[in-house]
Amino acid sequence: MSDNPSENPIVENVEPPFVKLTATALKEIESIWLVVAKNRRVNRDWEALMQRHPENTLRCYEDLCTAPTTRQPGRVFPLKGKLYKGAWEYEVTKGDRVFYVPDKQQLKVIVYYAGKHPSPAPTP
Repeated sequence: MSDNPSENPIVENVEPPFVKLTATALKEIESIWLVVAKNRRVNRDWEALMQRHPENTLRCYEDLCTAPTTRQPGRVFPLKGKLYKGAWEYEVTKGDRVFYVPDKQQLKVIVYYAGKHPSPAPTP
């Protein structure tokens, strides 16, 4: 055991607040924004979505990396209401959605839901 506090094994077991969203390896994306999952469960749901709809999730990931706050009528838009302040919805397929909160200060997108279209929309 080291006396160096940065090598404390207990710290290594603490789950980070965000997990970098699993990126598809199909091609290199010129990323401006860092896209992260809120937690491991969200990343696992994202991976399942990639398995079901690889082309659509690749397009979603590219959009989140480059222009997450660009509206696309019927596909990408901010949610309304106090509960959803700052949250956006991305229609991956007719039945699948990604909900996220873009942080313009840090150029980071926090994905907090990926999967079947829920009703009502999940809150961040």
